[in-house]
Amino acid sequence: MTTRPPTLEEVAQRAGVSTGTVSRVINNARHVSDKSRRAVEKAISELGYVPNTAARSLATQRRGAVVLAISSDDPALFANLFFAEVITGVNAVLEETDLQLMLVLAASERGRARFAKILQSRSADGVMLLALKENDPLSKMAEESGLPTVHGGRSLDRTPQWYVDADNRGGARAAVEHLIAAGRHNIATITGELDTHAGHGRFMGYREAMVLAGLSDQRVAHGDFSEASGAAGMKLLLDDHPDLDAVFVASDAMAIGALDVLRENGKRVPEDVAVVGFNDVVTARNTQPALTTVRQPIEAMGREMTRMLVRLLNGEQPTSLILPTDLVLRAST
Repeated sequence: MTTRPPTLEEVAQRAGVSTGTVSRVINNARHVSDKSRRAVEKAISELGYVPNTAARSLATQRRGAVVLAISSDDPALFANLFFAEVITGVNAVLEETDLQLMLVLAASERGRARFAKILQSRSADGVMLLALKENDPLSKMAEESGLPTVHGGRSLDRTPQWYVDADNRGGARAAVEHLIAAGRHNIATITGELDTHAGHGRFMGYREAMVLAGLSDQRVAHGDFSEASGAAGMKLLLDDHPDLDAVFVASDAMAIGALDVLRENGKRVPEDVAVVGFNDVVTARNTQPALTTVRQPIEAMGREMTRMLVRLLNGEQPTSLILPTDLVLRAST
């Protein structure tokens, strides 16, 4: 029986510092106080931690930056609270390190060319990918570069080696089961983009709950996670299925658009139509009525992606994560 060697995180915990501080001490970097350096050196000695020599060698050649590539060219992306919270989490971890963040919107040919240039020039030490679609070229580009890469979410066509995701399917299923338990039977859905793992998983969760309850899963409108598509989807559903009494919406932004349309059409929420969203962004608490939604730990996803990448850069082998979701009950159901 062999004993597992201590990890960088265990050294940091013993020393009472961040993993970034441990990494800086190991690589003899600046900006470390004498007190922290002594604490790290003591923890290394007590735990018998042996730094990865290959990682230390690479550290001397590092550029001091990581790139976050988002498969989107939406000009309103920075108003999208999902992406804003992910980036907040990424930044929170990077502040503990010497690494800088490079952000690339890489859905267009021009954006992909910029991403390719960063990879080819080795301007970044590692890569994080977000919002990938099925057969998205960004994944292959990152893989071929040989740079350590962490995915935010999985893609439909393949499961990456390192990823941080949320339980989209289970969260959606719980949302629809809540509506069924509340006595709703004519439950519709407005999907996200079905060529994304999140959009597909949430749709599958809706269908599973409906089929298991012996209810029709055919009241469907397709959206793209945006508020405008939620409004358009809700209009379509009201026209095609005037008997609907609830709707599960695959993002809070779309749910906000759906609520506006319901109000315009004289539908009371939740008396006539109950509404559940997904994400639990800040604005979900301020809708009228306040939105019941599936909370996924968005900022935590950004933090865990970045921690995973830092561990890879330090020569460690992290484990991919699927973060749990929770149903947050408010006035819309």
